[in-house]
Amino acid sequence: MKRYTYISLAALMASCAVFKGGRKKKATPAPAAIAVPAKPVSKNGVKPYDQVITKNLVSTKGLFTVHTTKELDTTFFEIPANLLGRDILAVSRITGNPALLNIFPGEELDTKAITFEKGPNETITLREKLYVYKSDSSNVMSHAVADLIEAVAYTFPIKAYGKDSASFVLDMSKYIVEPTSIFNTISANKLKDSIAPTLTKNVQLTREHIYPENIELGTSKIYVNKKDNNQEYNLEANTSLLLLPEKPMTARYIDPRIGYFNTGWIEFGDDQQRAQSRKVARRWRLEPKPEDLARYNNGELVEPAKQIVYYIDPATPKKWRPYLIKGVNDWQKAFEQAGFKNAIVAKEWPEGDTTMHMDDIRYSFINYFPSEVANAYGPNIIDPRSGEIIQTHIGWYHNIMTVLRNWYMIQAGPNDPKAQHVVFDDELMGQLIRFVSSHEVGHTLGLMHNFGNSSMTPVDSLRSISYLRKHGHTGSIMDYARFNYVAQPEDNIPQELLFPRIGEYDQWAIEWGYKYTGKTAAEDKTSLFNLTTSRLANNPRLWFGEGQLRKIDPRCQTEDLGDDAAKAGSYGILNLKRVMEHLPEWTYEEGANQDAMTEVYQQIQEQFFRYMNHALQYVGTLTYTPKPSNDTTMVMEPVPVAKQLAVLEFYNKELFTTPTWLLNPKVTDVANRPAELNTEFIADLQARVLNSLLDYEHMVYQQANYDRFEGNSLGVDKLVSVLHNDIWKELKGSDVKMDGYRRDLQKVYVGAVLDALTGKRSANGESDVNSLMLLEVSTLKAEITKAIPHAADPLNKAHLVYLAERIEKFEHKNKG
Repeated sequence: MKRYTYISLAALMASCAVFKGGRKKKATPAPAAIAVPAKPVSKNGVKPYDQVITKNLVSTKGLFTVHTTKELDTTFFEIPANLLGRDILAVSRITGNPALLNIFPGEELDTKAITFEKGPNETITLREKLYVYKSDSSNVMSHAVADLIEAVAYTFPIKAYGKDSASFVLDMSKYIVEPTSIFNTISANKLKDSIAPTLTKNVQLTREHIYPENIELGTSKIYVNKKDNNQEYNLEANTSLLLLPEKPMTARYIDPRIGYFNTGWIEFGDDQQRAQSRKVARRWRLEPKPEDLARYNNGELVEPAKQIVYYIDPATPKKWRPYLIKGVNDWQKAFEQAGFKNAIVAKEWPEGDTTMHMDDIRYSFINYFPSEVANAYGPNIIDPRSGEIIQTHIGWYHNIMTVLRNWYMIQAGPNDPKAQHVVFDDELMGQLIRFVSSHEVGHTLGLMHNFGNSSMTPVDSLRSISYLRKHGHTGSIMDYARFNYVAQPEDNIPQELLFPRIGEYDQWAIEWGYKYTGKTAAEDKTSLFNLTTSRLANNPRLWFGEGQLRKIDPRCQTEDLGDDAAKAGSYGILNLKRVMEHLPEWTYEEGANQDAMTEVYQQIQEQFFRYMNHALQYVGTLTYTPKPSNDTTMVMEPVPVAKQLAVLEFYNKELFTTPTWLLNPKVTDVANRPAELNTEFIADLQARVLNSLLDYEHMVYQQANYDRFEGNSLGVDKLVSVLHNDIWKELKGSDVKMDGYRRDLQKVYVGAVLDALTGKRSANGESDVNSLMLLEVSTLKAEITKAIPHAADPLNKAHLVYLAERIEKFEHKNKG
């Protein structure tokens, strides 16, 4: 079996001095070279065992034997010699905190990989490990990697030797309360910029639970908040020390065509011409039982050696627990595609079982947070050596139900009578909770968002009951596809087909990540690569569109549906108009004011904004589809010209023609929202879209795509021609009259064109965009000047005169 040597970046920096003048011996012996004395010795502070571990200490055996006083003010770890050099994960989480910090019990504070090693003289060193570098023991280079020692985080004097010198007693009391110890450090994004770790004080050990594979230590401490005038506040935390598997799980190399969270390292080998960056998928260790391996290889469904189990936080309201459980159990079907039955399950926490504790890191949870935050999230703890998921805590915020109500009412309300009430019945809300639960569980199984998969569904198919029954409105619950807002009332789509569900992509992704092969990582990579190529060729609905790190592809957007944003948006707007018409009755609540109407109305505006933004991403842009090296078809392709022109027509109809339906007085006259915010929303959105279309840098990018793909993308000349005809069409009549929105839009248009010629970005004038914009200025001036005598009233005449003079000032300033 191959052995690997790991080394962290910190260790590399710490070891620089060792290499001056050539290779020297390491200052610290490797763990394998531990020199354990034959019997206890009394030197360098080492005392006989019974003088250190006295009768007044409480001793608990487990991963380490822990000896503490009843007051927990003194703590000794007795570490077995056979655990020296073993990898341990130290995970700290919140157990109690002030409510106003917007952090909650169960949220992670820090995670570190550590190891205890025999140090010089009578000491044990604690090292932090980052696993940045790796080298196979068969390579000569592995010796060089091994020579790079890990940085020592702390050195403990050995206080006593255990029986037969098979263990080492360390006094942890001082280290536990140090601000920089593994029990008190913070790396969580929410807190690390606010807290001053070096000012941590009054740290006390409050509890300890000892288990065979892990130790749980609870602490109470006072932190200083740098962002709040150094105000002090109390925080309670639990730190888990978890022994990682002696044999790491076989890693599975990432394929960019499948969306898995990953971890990795830099690998060095003798045959390389450059260092190899390795990325491996984060996934649970799912393997057949040895006695079931033959049946598994023959294609029979078998139960895994270790089931993936989630427990429901007992703080969760009882009526929502069954739906959270269903959201977990819905993944069982996907694991069957990987060859396992009963691979995943959710259970209620056995509150009366004194053998189980919620702080035990061996158990995974869906934590319920009493918070106004309308969200949920699904992180996990991994073994950095292999990507194995060790444990997970899904954070479920109470107010997620508010956003679910708003989304479902405005997207599905016209199709589902149950959504036409301000308070949903428990069954409907439970089903909505179930779908979000499944999404978050997907993250804890290792799956990334798949924002692109919904674009594989034809828009018209979103109105077909037969298609939806077979495929759903998106192939992945990991997309932000929300609900089927394209379906129209006359389509008679039943409620269950309006929800997302675990789809074809999700089942394929679980098969890719969890199918057990028994092969090495390198062998796995080849066979899975070929399998992926074959599956994608046979079923385009399995496509993974990343969309979070690579944001150039318009297909990979959040909260969009279908393969045509303009068409989907048009259907969505028809439904928004229906919601707007019925909003007063749907949001009516006995004895309440208009807060619910105001909230949902604002959500209608935001949904309308989403439709505009979805379409905008298709103008002048490219799609990106990763392909294997033997596939010579295009990876980067322009959005078809017809689809881009459809977007411009969509804007002309739904936005640049003022959407007055958003100003329905039945809503705007009674909602608790200033009227000017409603009118400003429309004018602002019109201006934002038009400025984006005529943004100089984007037009340069668009023109470059037009040139690169020889006219198969929309050129800037055509873009400007279409926009000009739409926005200035009133100038062609004999009675020139525009409403206030149109006049404002025309001002924005002139401003954008002039900015393209005068802004710093266009100063060099080296792009064809400059030429096209200068021609547009000339055309505009002639048309505006010709229209002035035909203005219908003084206000429209003043508007045209203003624009003509603005252009003249530009020409005068830029003469010569």
